Amino acid sequence: MPEVTLREIEESDLDTLFEFMRDPESVHMAAFTAADPDDRAAFDAHMRKVLSTPDVTNRAVLADGRFVGTIASFVVEGDTEVTYWIDRSAWGQGVASRALALLLEIVPVRPVYGRAASDNAASLRVLRKAGFEVVGTDVGYANGRKGEVEETILRLG
Repeated sequence: MPEVTLREIEESDLDTLFEFMRDPESVHMAAFTAADPDDRAAFDAHMRKVLSTPDVTNRAVLADGRFVGTIASFVVEGDTEVTYWIDRSAWGQGVASRALALLLEIVPVRPVYGRAASDNAASLRVLRKAGFEVVGTDVGYANGRKGEVEETILRLG
C-alpha cells in the first residue's frame, strides 16, 4: 500500500482534480456528480465555494507524495458528512480507506455520515472498514447516470 497523506488543497491541484472528475468510469461509479463534468466554469465556482466555506474540511489526498484525489467533510441540514474522490489510477490500493481514517482523526464530530451509490461496493467497503454502519437508503437523481439511483446511507458514532 502506498503511503497516504493529507494536505491543504492548493490552486495547482485544481487542473488535475478537474480531469479526475471528468473520467467517465469514475463519474459512473460515483453517480452523484456535477451535472456536466466538462463544465470548467461550474467546477471552478464550486471549488471556490467549498474551499472558502468555514464548516467544510477539504484536503488533498497524496499517495507516495503524488496528488491522487480529495477528501472532505461538510455539513448538510445539521449533519456532518464525508465525501472523497480518488483517481481511478489509485483504486484498489487502500488509498481511500487510509485517507478516510486520516480525515476522521482531524474531524472529531460524531456522528458523521457517508453515502454511496448502493452498487458502489468499493466505496461501501471503505466506509464500513472505517466503522460506518448502514442506517438506510434513499433514491435520488444521479447526474453521473442520468437517472434515479439508490444510495446507501451510513453513520459513524
